Amino acid sequence: MNALDILPLDVAGVVILLWLAFGLFGLALHRTPQLITRIIFPLGALGALALAGTGLWALDAAPDVAVLPLGLPDLPLHLRLDPLAAFFLILLGGASFGVSLFSAGYFRSMAGNTLGLLCLEYHVFLASMALVLLADDAYMFMVAWETMALSSYFLVTTDHHVPDIRKAGFLYLLVAHVGAIGILLSFGVIQGGHGIGAYTFAAMREAHLSAFWSSIAFLLALFGFGAKAGVLPLHVWLPEAHPAAPSPISALMSGVMLKTAIYGILRVTFDLLGTQLWWWGVLALALGLITAVFGVMFAAVQGDMKRLLAYSSIENIGLLLVGIGLTIIFHAYGKDALAALSLTAALYHSLNHAFFKSLLFIGTGSILHATGERNMGRLGGLIRKMPWAAALMLIGVLSISGLPPFNGFVSEWLLLQAFLLSPGLPNSYINMLIPVAAAVIALAAALAAYVMVKFYGIIFLGQHREKALEHAHDAGTWERTGLGWLALGCVALGLAPVFVIRQLDPVTQMLVGQGLGNSTSNWLFLAPVDVERASYSPVYFLLAVLGVMLVTLLAVRHFYHGRLRRGPAWDCGFPAQTARMQDTAEGFGQPIRRIFEPFFKIESELPSAFDTHPRYHGRSDDRIWFALYLPVKHITEKLSSWVSLLQHGRIHLYLTYTFATLLVLLAFV
Repeated sequence: MNALDILPLDVAGVVILLWLAFGLFGLALHRTPQLITRIIFPLGALGALALAGTGLWALDAAPDVAVLPLGLPDLPLHLRLDPLAAFFLILLGGASFGVSLFSAGYFRSMAGNTLGLLCLEYHVFLASMALVLLADDAYMFMVAWETMALSSYFLVTTDHHVPDIRKAGFLYLLVAHVGAIGILLSFGVIQGGHGIGAYTFAAMREAHLSAFWSSIAFLLALFGFGAKAGVLPLHVWLPEAHPAAPSPISALMSGVMLKTAIYGILRVTFDLLGTQLWWWGVLALALGLITAVFGVMFAAVQGDMKRLLAYSSIENIGLLLVGIGLTIIFHAYGKDALAALSLTAALYHSLNHAFFKSLLFIGTGSILHATGERNMGRLGGLIRKMPWAAALMLIGVLSISGLPPFNGFVSEWLLLQAFLLSPGLPNSYINMLIPVAAAVIALAAALAAYVMVKFYGIIFLGQHREKALEHAHDAGTWERTGLGWLALGCVALGLAPVFVIRQLDPVTQMLVGQGLGNSTSNWLFLAPVDVERASYSPVYFLLAVLGVMLVTLLAVRHFYHGRLRRGPAWDCGFPAQTARMQDTAEGFGQPIRRIFEPFFKIESELPSAFDTHPRYHGRSDDRIWFALYLPVKHITEKLSSWVSLLQHGRIHLYLTYTFATLLVLLAFV
């Protein structure tokens, strides 16, 4: 084959096959774990980088399709690489490159047998996510989707000897399969019973569904993909599974796997369904707002750093759903320019979240390796022992907090611009909803910054809360490289928004028929609609910040030269300060717990004045779990106990059941 004949889909297919081969090699090399960490994981990282480059190559190319001679009779597997799939391949490859490099150092102390199996599951997980993005028929999509769910389940339950981890894995797998049923039913509605040949996405695009059946397909897709994304009230698995998984797996699940659900919503809503109705957008917008506020509220009261990040992921998924809902509303009313703006914000935030959340999750992995602690109440002062991890995680914290000039600010600013620049819509109720939604988004963004101040301050600043932290060590070389890549991505995506948005234009053109290319002609200024209305220049902002810092430093040296001295911090007149006097994770979240108390199921244990050994204990649980899921669990257990009465292990009873069934069938024939 001529090198010029190679297409992006061919390269993507080779990367997927290489990932599967790397996983099998890792399983075969379980007796030599050093080869797995020093060779297999770095090679997997190079494959991820090649996949990201392939996605970038395919953004401006014509859609590439292929039919594989695999599958069932009359059901071959179809692949398609179009701009939407290409963008999410960039996201998958860019984030997993850093996570795989980090994994090469993180898993170095794992036992050989466990590491070999994990290496296989890890690379099958990556390959299945890529196949989800490339699938061009319902059969291929569901096979890849279930492979992704099963491989990630086994990764979550890596430490399966711990009962809580087994419970978390079971809950995750249960919700994943319930969601998969919704997705399958959605494809079935779009297919509309038009025969076995209508299972391809190409045939679904040609289907002409009524408004009723289109709405049913959308609602099923929103339910199915929402279960995977962690949208309320289908979020319960996420804060359990993410902390249970090893940190690199948590990074991939939160940073990448959740985005496959966002991809699925976009694929069904804007590609497979011919029309969009305005109330779909209102529903998605409302669910997104509720999910975002819920996630950030519960993140604020967490004491476990991985659970905090898991709830933060729920908040960010809510923001993405808000952007999608707003896009549906604008597109349904013919406001394609604003639809392109809100869709760009959602896509940009998907990419941003993949980088800064992966960075923070693998950063917690470094902390776990160094200290053996996940409870923030036992950490503190690690900036002295882990300066590299602290500096790189600070970039992630500033990014997720939405502070300029980092990447999180750009996407959140674009989303707010879509709200603020929206003209009057024909529906008066939506016109009333949009300002309220903008205010809720601003509240969620402010609370997210509050959460990150707690996260970083409790872990890295102050004094050590435990003596064992004096022996903490910084991240290793491979771990620093992975952290550094993701931190570099946060900075680059923040400083070059015009370039990024130009790359997103083919995706928005494909989904809503318009892009933002005309508003990004000047690479220094990002102006979504018009420079006179709103613009942002991250380069100028960064230069201004650096200039202020430089002037301040020169002024201090000039006016106070020779009179500087170091001394202890002001101790409020009490010199015997200890780590117990520092604000705790529970204390930091107490104001949020008080303000939003009706949303929490709070259990607290307070000591009295006469306790010889005073003890304080506080816990904030999810009311949705107790109001919705526990009753379902009890009903299911009751039904199971009734059904179990039919099984006694006696053959004559089973023959009686068979005979009774035959009589019933004969009676109705």
